[in-house]
Amino acid sequence: MSILKLRELIKDVKVAMFTTTDHDGLIRSRPLQTLDIDAQEGVGDLWFFTSNKSPKVDEIADDQHVNLSYADPVHHRFVSVSGTATATRDLERIRRLWKPVHKAWFPEGIDDPTLTVIHVRIIQAEYWDAPSSGIVNAFGIAKAIMLGETYEPGENEKLRLRELADADSSR
Repeated sequence: MSILKLRELIKDVKVAMFTTTDHDGLIRSRPLQTLDIDAQEGVGDLWFFTSNKSPKVDEIADDQHVNLSYADPVHHRFVSVSGTATATRDLERIRRLWKPVHKAWFPEGIDDPTLTVIHVRIIQAEYWDAPSSGIVNAFGIAKAIMLGETYEPGENEKLRLRELADADSSR
């Protein structure tokens, strides 16, 4: 899998489940809209808006390791992204990502003092992409049963972009 394939798989999924570890060591997920994915050769970065008052900002300050889950059940595509996150007040990036609809969450617009960017450096991604046709899936299941094989519903592949130590040290 390439970073361009990853971009293609998640570009139409408007919301990801963003997972962090809280101060008690419990894993927490919440929905977050992906604003951009930088897809350069061998590098992948994801960008999100949040409030600097959000618990996720404190959680990634304590433990930068995060996971994002993308699901497109209509097309039978699922993606898991592991990476490291930081929260910053990068005004240049905020200006690039800003859309008028964001004013619903940040009433003062780009100048809202709570507006923060979460930057996720992708370390690894894995996807599952099955045929979207129910007939194709039913045939594959029936064939596996008749042949005594395990049903393989589609593609499953991993992409390793960075080593964990590289991602951690680049902060």
